[in-house]
Amino acid sequence: MFSLVFMRNAYLAGTFIAIICGTIGVFVIARNLSFLTHTLSEIGFAGAAFGIFMGWTALSGMLIFTVISSVIVGQMSVKQSRREASISAISALFIGLGILFLSLSNQTSSYATSILFGSVIGIASADVIRVAILSAIVLLVMLGLYRPLKFDSFDAIGARVSGLWTTGISVVFLVLVAMSVSVAAQIVGSLLIFILLTLPAAAARYFVHTVSKMIFLAISFALIGVWLGLYLSYITNLPVSFFIAAIECLFYFAALVYQRLRVGS
Repeated sequence: MFSLVFMRNAYLAGTFIAIICGTIGVFVIARNLSFLTHTLSEIGFAGAAFGIFMGWTALSGMLIFTVISSVIVGQMSVKQSRREASISAISALFIGLGILFLSLSNQTSSYATSILFGSVIGIASADVIRVAILSAIVLLVMLGLYRPLKFDSFDAIGARVSGLWTTGISVVFLVLVAMSVSVAAQIVGSLLIFILLTLPAAAARYFVHTVSKMIFLAISFALIGVWLGLYLSYITNLPVSFFIAAIECLFYFAALVYQRLRVGS
């Protein structure tokens, strides 16, 4: 399997993606941003289509659209009462734009499928380098922001009372989520990105109770899902995104069962 260049590239890119998704995902769950993550994945589809329309790489278009829209959506969703309606409106608009850009660029339906659901064979060495650079940037910023982000995510009231600049932290975090969405789309596609950004972290919080342990376990769940998903896709010739989604769902259901047994005992 590893004699094939595209499989080596897929495993390398998948490893970077699993690490940043596991790390970012813990804070996505803590800040209740799962729905926003789903919206960013749909915006990523429109960005990828726009990049192709302009003659750029799909990743470039996704980065531009997701980073700009993450800040806009974040500002529109400040009030709880209008959060879901605002996100739904933005999501519908960008899905429409994605279809429009694909139509204008004269790409085939198979290309649209690879954007939406990912493609293992579409990962070139240059893509791996781009994913590695973006992943390093995300992790370095997360490292510098770790303590205030943890404080704001798990004790929002205490963070505001202590005078922490919570608005600035939220904006930086949303940009990091947008970059993670763009990176992760290389493997699982724009529509299934939220799986890696939410399910590993959501499962991890039922097993451990410190932030550092949650990050470690979420990364482990994401790595197992990506590595095993790539292997199963290789031997069955079925979509890798299906296997990754199924494995991460199994982790989540196992976590729910574990939690129920622990509470009942």
